[in-house]
Amino acid sequence: MSRAGDHVDAFNQAVTTGDWDAFAERFAADAVMSFVQVPVGPFEGRTAIAAAYRENPPAETMTLIDDGGELARFRWSGGGTGSMELRWAPDGAVQALTVSFD
Repeated sequence: MSRAGDHVDAFNQAVTTGDWDAFAERFAADAVMSFVQVPVGPFEGRTAIAAAYRENPPAETMTLIDDGGELARFRWSGGGTGSMELRWAPDGAVQALTVSFD
């Protein structure tokens, strides 16, 4: 499975369990998570990312529809689509995540 696929699997597990702190451990300590054309964030640092997920947890899981490596397309379980741009730290942690919704 690809790194993007692993990330989506971990995200889906957090959606179903509510364990956003464990999910946030996938991010580098100084990671940045941002959204395109959505009035939230950016969230800087693992602690801020974990808090953002805890305070406003996603309710839908996602499925990869095109795993382009650093740019992956996804579909929400409710039907909407979007993309994730992932950059990785040398140790394999997520260094930057940029999410766009269609």
